[in-house]
Amino acid sequence: MLSTQWTGRLWLLFLLFACGENTQDPGSCQPHPSCHECIQSHPSCAWCKQLNFVPAGESDTGRCAPRVELERGGCLPSEIMDPRSKQHVLEDRPLGNSGQQQSFTQLAPQRIALQLRPGEEQSFTVRFRWVEGHPVDLYYLMDLSYSMKDDLENIKRLGSDLLSALRNVTTSVKIGFGSFVDKTVLPYVSTAPSKWQHPCLQANETCQSAFSYQHVLALTDNASEFESRVSQQRISGNLDTAEGGFDAIMQAAICKDHIGWRDVTKLLVFTSDGTFHMAGDGKLGGVYLPNDGRCHLDDNGLYMKSHLYDYPSVGHLAEVLSESNIQAIFAVTGPRVIIYEELSRLIPKSVVAELKEDSSNVVQLIADAYSSLSSTVNLEHSSDLPPGISLAYDSHCGDSETHGGAKGGECLGVHVNQQVQFTVRIKATTCLSGPQKLVLRVLGVGEELHVDLTTVCECQCGDTQSYAPHCSGGLGNLTCGVCRCQEGHAGRHCECKQELDPEATCRDVNDTGPVCSGKGRCVCGKCQCNAQASGPLCKCDNAGCERHNGQLCAGNGQCRCGNCECHLNFTGKACQCSLDTSGCMQEGIVCSGHGHCVCNRCQCDTGWFDSHCSRCANCPTPCEEHRDCAECKAFGTGLLSGNCSTSCNQMVNVVPGSTTDERWCQMAAEDGSLLIYLIERDERGRITLMVNGKYGTTTKQTFTLVLYLVLGFVLLGLFLIIIYRIIVEIYDRREFKRFEKERKCAKWNEVNNPLFRSAITTVMNPKYNSD
Repeated sequence: MLSTQWTGRLWLLFLLFACGENTQDPGSCQPHPSCHECIQSHPSCAWCKQLNFVPAGESDTGRCAPRVELERGGCLPSEIMDPRSKQHVLEDRPLGNSGQQQSFTQLAPQRIALQLRPGEEQSFTVRFRWVEGHPVDLYYLMDLSYSMKDDLENIKRLGSDLLSALRNVTTSVKIGFGSFVDKTVLPYVSTAPSKWQHPCLQANETCQSAFSYQHVLALTDNASEFESRVSQQRISGNLDTAEGGFDAIMQAAICKDHIGWRDVTKLLVFTSDGTFHMAGDGKLGGVYLPNDGRCHLDDNGLYMKSHLYDYPSVGHLAEVLSESNIQAIFAVTGPRVIIYEELSRLIPKSVVAELKEDSSNVVQLIADAYSSLSSTVNLEHSSDLPPGISLAYDSHCGDSETHGGAKGGECLGVHVNQQVQFTVRIKATTCLSGPQKLVLRVLGVGEELHVDLTTVCECQCGDTQSYAPHCSGGLGNLTCGVCRCQEGHAGRHCECKQELDPEATCRDVNDTGPVCSGKGRCVCGKCQCNAQASGPLCKCDNAGCERHNGQLCAGNGQCRCGNCECHLNFTGKACQCSLDTSGCMQEGIVCSGHGHCVCNRCQCDTGWFDSHCSRCANCPTPCEEHRDCAECKAFGTGLLSGNCSTSCNQMVNVVPGSTTDERWCQMAAEDGSLLIYLIERDERGRITLMVNGKYGTTTKQTFTLVLYLVLGFVLLGLFLIIIYRIIVEIYDRREFKRFEKERKCAKWNEVNNPLFRSAITTVMNPKYNSD
C-alpha cells in the first residue's frame, strides 16, 4: 500500500514538473498553500484534503492542482474540494394572465440565486412575452406656451378618443395630464406686472400667468374627468422659443405619488412646438444650483422651486426615466423633429413622432408610437454592477439571434403573445465582500428579475479539528488536510520546535539571500521546494528548460535543473525531435528515396520537394528525357546521332500517319520539325519508343519566321521615315531660297515708313525768343 501511494505521489510531481510552463501562465492553475487561495486562483484548480497526500519533504502547495492530476496522483475523489458555480430558481411564475384581475406575468423567472466561483462563467435563461391586455399608464405633458393655442382646443376633446385607442390593445389604461411653460424669471418670461397678469399677445384673450410646471390630473380611467380638467386649462406665454420641458419631465417622473404611477407599462407623452432648455441655461437667469432630482410640487401641483434649481441635463433626465421605467413619446411639430430625434438617441426606450400644427393627429400618433415601443424588447440590468461582476447577453428572437451584448439584449419586431428568450452569461472575477443584489428588467415593463449573488471563496472541507492527533499529537489544528501549528512549533505535522535560527541550514554559508533560494520555504531546517524547483536548497530550476511551440520541453519530456529529460522516442534540447520515422514513410520508402528523415519530417535533396520528397523541381519530363533517342534511332539525326547505338538501346518502331492520343509526345526536333512519338514500358521496365514521324515546322521555326517578319517591318518603317524626312528637308530648303530672293527684290522706303511712330514729340513755341 505504501509503495502504491509513493508511486501516486511521484506521478503527481512528474505532472507538475512536466507542466511547469503552465505555472507561468496566469490563465492556468498554479500551486497555492491553502484551499481557499487555491479555489480562488483559477476555476480549474482543486484541492486534495486527503491526509499524507503530499510526500515528506514536499510542500502542501502540491495539494492544489486540476482535479484529473489529483486523481492520477492518488487522491480519492471524495477527498477533493472542487466547488462549482450553482444556480437555484426561487420564483418562476408562468407567463400570461393568471386569471386574477389585472394580474399579468410577462417576465420569468422572477427571482433566482446564483453562487459563482471566481473565473467560472454561469448562465441562465430569461423569458419574456407581451401579454395581451397588460395595463398601461399614460401621462400627457403639454406645452401651454402661446404658439400651442390651437393644439389646446383639440386636446380638450380627446379624452375619450385616447382611452378608446389604448383599450384596443389593453383592458386596463389610465391617463393623466400636466402642462408646462418655462421658469418664471427673466429672461424666460416677462416679470412686468402687466405681462405677468396677461402674457398673451391679444388684449381680449383669456390667458393665465406663466408657470414652470403644473400637475393637473392624476392618472385616471375616467375620460369625462380628463376632458373636464383639461378644458379648464388656459394658454400662457413666454419670451423665447425654448421651453422648460425638462423641468416638467423631471417632476413628472420623480413625483410618483402625485402622478399615481403604477408598476405597469408607463408612457409619458411630451407635446411641444418648441425646443428645450437644458443644464447650464439657468445661469442666464441667475439660477445656478444643479437640479437635485427631487419632487417639489405644492398642494396645487405647481413646481415651486424652478427659480432655485437649474434645468436637468440630458444624462440626468435619461437616468431618472430609465430608473422609473418610463417610456417617453416626443410628439413635436415638423421643424422640431430632427432636434428631438437627436435627444431620443440619448434617452433609452423613447420615440419621436411628428405632430400636426393643431395636434389633430395626436391620438393616432400615440397609438402608433406605443405599437413601435411595444415591438422592441430590451433586457438590461437596472443599476451598476457589483465590483468584479461582468454580464453578457445573447438574444434569441425567433428567426434571429445576437450574441455578446454587454449592455443588454434586444429583440425587434416582437408582437403580442410572442415569446422571446435571452441567455444571460455572468462571471465573477473576484470574491464579493458579501451577498449582492442584481436586478434585470425589460424597459417599459414594470416586472423585474431579482438575482441574489454570492461567491464561492472558502472551502467547506468538513475536517476541521482542533489539537488534532495528526498534527504531532495535538500540536496544531487540522483544516483541509493541512496542520496549522501552535506557536513555537513548525513543520508539516508540527513536529519541529522553532529554534533561534531555524533557517540557518536552509541557505549556503555566508549567504544572506532568501532561504531556499527564494523558491521554497524552510521547515524544520529543510527546504520544501515549490513545484518549479528541486534540490537541497531549491537551486535547481525545473521551469527554466527550453521551450518548443510554447511548451516546456515540447511537452515530450521532464525539466530537471534546467535540462530536458526526454521521454522515450524523443530527442533534442527541447525534446522537440521525434525518433519515429512513420511520418516520412510512403509506400514503404523513406522520403521517396530523395531525402532523409529528421524529427519525423522529410528533409529533401536539392531539386525535390513536398512532404515526402516525391516531386522534382527541375527534373525533365519523360517526353523530354527520351526525345533525343527517338530522333536518332528513327531518323539518325539530333544531338545523339553520332552515339545513338550506345546511348539509346530502346527499340524503335516507325508508325506512319498522325495520332491525337494524349499519350503521344509532341516535341521539337533538333532541326525544328515536330517529332511525335510514344513511350511504352513492359513488365520488366524495358522502354520501347514508337515514332509517328516529323511534321511541318515547330514552334522554334515559327518563332524564327515571326522574328524575321517583325524585323522586316521595322526596317521598312525606318526606311519610310528616312525618305519622308529627306523630302521635307528638300521642300524647306526650296521655300527658304524663294523667301531670300523675294526679300532682296523688295524696295522699301526705310526713311519714311508710314507705319513708324516716333517716341519723341516736338512742340514749337511761336512766342519763343531766342534772344
